[in-house]
Amino acid sequence: MFFSIDPNSVIPIYEQIVRQVKFAIADGTLAGGQMLPSVRQLSRDIALNPNTIARAYRELQTQQILKPLRGRGMVVRRDAIESCLDARNEIVAANVRATLSDAFSGGMSTVQLREIFERALLDLQPATGHADSSPLPSGGENNDG
Repeated sequence: MFFSIDPNSVIPIYEQIVRQVKFAIADGTLAGGQMLPSVRQLSRDIALNPNTIARAYRELQTQQILKPLRGRGMVVRRDAIESCLDARNEIVAANVRATLSDAFSGGMSTVQLREIFERALLDLQPATGHADSSPLPSGGENNDG
């Protein structure tokens, strides 16, 4: 499993791991019943303290995302997909709201934001393989004031 950890992020490292596991479950990279690497193995793979990995796994267990298998490690719960989809959507929505708040506070218009958003979608879709042919709704409202 691949993790991208940003040691300079305001998000604690263990929480970055928690989020990335949830996102991997939400997008199908990890499936119910699938084993995760052991704490020791993941610690070596991504060069982090084992206590950080253990904390992330404990958090995921508390949230009913992972369950321990005695003597074998952690496995993704078969019923984890819905909560991971919800968590992913909440995280993305919060990030979008924060970005929009910053943009509006900085005097950007809805038209400018739509242009930036459309450009970002076009730039990122080929890289992620999540192209969608449906157009964005125009909304009809105008918050350019």
